[in-house]
Amino acid sequence: MSENNMVVLRGTLVGEPRSRELASGTVLVQFEITTRDDAGTQSVPVVWFDPPATAGQIPSGTEVAVVGSVRRRFFRTGGATQSRTEVVAERVVVANRRREVAKALAAAQAVLSPA
Repeated sequence: MSENNMVVLRGTLVGEPRSRELASGTVLVQFEITTRDDAGTQSVPVVWFDPPATAGQIPSGTEVAVVGSVRRRFFRTGGATQSRTEVVAERVVVANRRREVAKALAAAQAVLSPA
């Protein structure tokens, strides 16, 4: 995780996480979270590479905290180039596990302000 590209999100998991294995053998879990603030709600796509086995078991409607980075990827479909901006998760924690959330935030803060 880079100190110049870091995101921390807290939101509600929308739908069940989708897991698939890439040709390289890497496991990818994709899901969306909805965040709410004064401006309304935003849907944020999240990808998580090689997550723990329990990642796909987080039920829809669960509030989670995500620490990661933002990326924009390009792909071809139907003869046209398209893009998608998404969060690449380093860590996803169920929000009611306060100690785990605190650890994830402390690790992110350590990257932002090295000693």
